Amino acid sequence: MPLHDWTDLPEWERMHINWLTEIARGLRADLPPVYRAVIGSRPLVAFGPELGKLDVPGTKGKAASHHPPATPPTTPPAPDVEVAGAPREKGISVRVECDGQLVAVVELVSPRNKDGMAICYQYGTHYLGYLHAGVHIVLIDIHNRPLGFSFPQLIAVALMQESPAPPAPSVVSYRVGPTNAKGKRALGVWQHVFVRGEPLPRVPLALLLNDSVMIDLDATYRRAAADCYLG
Repeated sequence: MPLHDWTDLPEWERMHINWLTEIARGLRADLPPVYRAVIGSRPLVAFGPELGKLDVPGTKGKAASHHPPATPPTTPPAPDVEVAGAPREKGISVRVECDGQLVAVVELVSPRNKDGMAICYQYGTHYLGYLHAGVHIVLIDIHNRPLGFSFPQLIAVALMQESPAPPAPSVVSYRVGPTNAKGKRALGVWQHVFVRGEPLPRVPLALLLNDSVMIDLDATYRRAAADCYLG
């Protein structure tokens, strides 16, 4: 199915969830039995395992104290400047896990992920965090705004990638290799630029250095679009 122009279409939020669902369903049919493909939320900034409950020193096994503080709290002075910070929100992605460990992710970029350069750099840092942690990633972006910006280009600059990275709309698959003697990881990159009016490609999602599964973007996009009543 040819890619729609999502600049003015109102159904993206529903399409976003439907497409990720179809990608996860396709992966479940192709993954080896030891792997699981799930749709999960992840914090925008934090990356890594969730922390358990904190064990506060001196309170283990004791009831919490409800005595009022000796000194009553005071109201702090008003700040000199208040600014609106970048939002800390939870997004969703397709996560591939093995024995409880995150192996790979499929990230589908939304327009809100690129709403201003501060947001762009936050999400770009998040995607880079996967790669630094040894997690393979497929990054799909079908939105061409803002013009002249793409996350693969931001990642390429950060990693000093010699080959040019594609603009949006595009898909890039990153395979993270082992760490070499200099402490750097080898990175395999497959990239495709989406062309309006042409079917979407099949792309690899790496599981190991020499093992991957293919994601049929066209078939999954077609089913998701049909669920949104898009012709």
